[in-house]
Amino acid sequence: MNRESRRRGNLALPPPCQASPHERVPFPSQLALNVNRTERSVCADPATPLLYILRNDLECNGPKYGCGLGQCGACTVLIDGVAARSCVVPVRAAVGHAVTTLEGLAQGERLDPVQQAFIDEQAAQCGYCLNGMIMTARAFLSTQPDPSDEQIREALRFNLCRCGTHVEIVRAVKRAAVLLRQAGEQAERR
Repeated sequence: MNRESRRRGNLALPPPCQASPHERVPFPSQLALNVNRTERSVCADPATPLLYILRNDLECNGPKYGCGLGQCGACTVLIDGVAARSCVVPVRAAVGHAVTTLEGLAQGERLDPVQQAFIDEQAAQCGYCLNGMIMTARAFLSTQPDPSDEQIREALRFNLCRCGTHVEIVRAVKRAAVLLRQAGEQAERR
């Protein structure tokens, strides 16, 4: 199957790896990953995009395939608390780091404050962008606990939402900031 056939959509394959030949390690390699606070082992080409490993091998369906170029944000995960586009991060770059997907934000049955805020504000129509919005907002709020609307829009500017729920998304991030501050205050009192 050639690239043209793939481009026409005749075969649902991931795009070819972008790593240079000298960076490639012979397939397969056993890789140890820390995903959602759980040690996992996968057998994969180290140049495989992290997104494919998360979705296909580890069954983490929060990160979505959007553009495959790191431009839309649908595939965003946290790597050591920093938002990263998993469609352009080779799995080898995640080895030795804590990877958190949307599924890993919740603590048992209790949703993360950012997840809860998005539900409370009904900040979704189709929901495809929500993974990226929530994960980016979570990373952003860890460094900016009391953001303005403008700061929120700036932080989320590279996350695409075609449904036009931007007003609700900004409100959700504002609400999440309040919930996170309240949770922090409660933790300090204990």
